[in-house]
Amino acid sequence: MKRQLNILVACEESQAVCRAFRDLGHNAYSCDLFKCSGTKFGTDEAEPHPEWHFDHDITTVLDKTNLTLQNGEQAIIHGDWDIMIGHPPCTFLAVSGAKWMYHPADKGLPIEERRPHPSFPNRKQDQEDGAKFFLFLASAAVKRIAIENPVGIMSSRWRKPDQNIQPYMFGDPYSKNTCLWLKNLHPLHPSKETDDHGERIYFESGKSQPKWYSDGLTKTKTKEERQKWRSKTFPGIARGIAEQWTIQIAAEENIFDEEEWNVLGKDYLKLLDDMTGGIRYSSAKVNKELEKRKYPVHFKKDLLDEIESREQALISYWKNK
Repeated sequence: MKRQLNILVACEESQAVCRAFRDLGHNAYSCDLFKCSGTKFGTDEAEPHPEWHFDHDITTVLDKTNLTLQNGEQAIIHGDWDIMIGHPPCTFLAVSGAKWMYHPADKGLPIEERRPHPSFPNRKQDQEDGAKFFLFLASAAVKRIAIENPVGIMSSRWRKPDQNIQPYMFGDPYSKNTCLWLKNLHPLHPSKETDDHGERIYFESGKSQPKWYSDGLTKTKTKEERQKWRSKTFPGIARGIAEQWTIQIAAEENIFDEEEWNVLGKDYLKLLDDMTGGIRYSSAKVNKELEKRKYPVHFKKDLLDEIESREQALISYWKNK
């Protein structure tokens, strides 16, 4: 490639996505108010890289007024950010937390008549602050943006996600329905998919939940640790994000050398458009016409296989170069 890509991963202390882009040789940085842990999902391994991490306000990183890294050095960013992947806190936005919004005794009352939950009297304001920050990231002045969150209120507060992905689509034997809102990006496609969707824990009520999620209760000691446990990016998803969007961006920016184009094929972007319908948001403004034309839930297998084959051939070329 003729240059490195500049990658910013917002609200990521585990550095999973940042590390995946770094493995491909890019100028990737994570940013979070927490110091980086570098912890790897499902293991006790930790590989923190403070030299890749901003532990301060994302605003000053986006506009480059403060590029001081956790280790005290200054990051060097030539040109603009090529992409920002945002993981805004989901505690107050996810539908799973709705039960903590109102007083349990008011369950049968109209919403406008319900009192705040006695244990979380500020939950409504926390939700408003969370939605505001989510939209701040989605509206950032970056050419390409991906925002990740679980199913939550932003589907109605802003717009429905462009796609939903699962860890098993990328080789991770787990289940977690994850939403992606995209700007100037093609959706992710399955890569090294597995039929193993992970072990589940079943309750007497008949309900169940993934074991990895349940482990968050038994293997953590504090609320903060549980939040970090459940918000970590699965390694296969991180790999898919880094590989697919690296290739897409490099193709669109025409920064492949001739040999890389020979491996990938110069009709690659056309194949992507054929598979996804060529639909994409280019701003944070809701477009009613685009909302009617959502991405396919399942991609055509022949196109998917061809695109995945070419991408993995290029990844192999890079590794063997």
